[in-house]
Amino acid sequence: MTKKVINFGQAEKNAIKRDLEIEQRYFEEEHNGIDQETVDEALKVLSKATGGKEIYIGTKKSPQSKVRFAQFLQKNWEFLRKEKYLTSEEKIFLTDIQSNISMHSNAIVDDIMKKPANALTIQGLADCLNTSRTKVSRVVNALIKKGIFAKAVSGDACDIKQAKDYVLFINPNIIYVGDKDDVKEHLVLMFKKQMKDNSILKKLPQKLF
Repeated sequence: MTKKVINFGQAEKNAIKRDLEIEQRYFEEEHNGIDQETVDEALKVLSKATGGKEIYIGTKKSPQSKVRFAQFLQKNWEFLRKEKYLTSEEKIFLTDIQSNISMHSNAIVDDIMKKPANALTIQGLADCLNTSRTKVSRVVNALIKKGIFAKAVSGDACDIKQAKDYVLFINPNIIYVGDKDDVKEHLVLMFKKQMKDNSILKKLPQKLF
């Protein structure tokens, strides 16, 4: 009986070759069929033209990149609807304020295009929605208790006179304005406990954290 001799060195070379071919294929797919060598040569020419400065490949942002939109997590919204977790008044309110949710921070602000924007207080929300302060206060407090909203207070929270400024944030697992793969840390810290302890929220079918 003869033993089959395996050349591990050659096998390793073949594996490396396959990996390089796969990597090259991915590169060409991302660069419209242009291979790495051609791209490198083009960069060298551009580098010479700019006096030896290092060149990077980039694409110009389209006009659509400035468009702002709020993302309702559809399966979670559907789940909350089936559970009858939100009242009709609360659903209308969340739909109305989605145009005031700031990019990435998920804060409720006066103008999403302004930098820096101003946080909307209860009175500010009432003015924005053309409704009463009493109604907004009732809905916001209910949504805070349900883990949909969170309030961050500035100043000394124990000093009622000093703690006048606050910012309202919305749970990104319900509505989010930003990259769902990069939820900002402050939102995780504010809503992580609610997502764990709330009997309804912890059953949401899709969780960002």
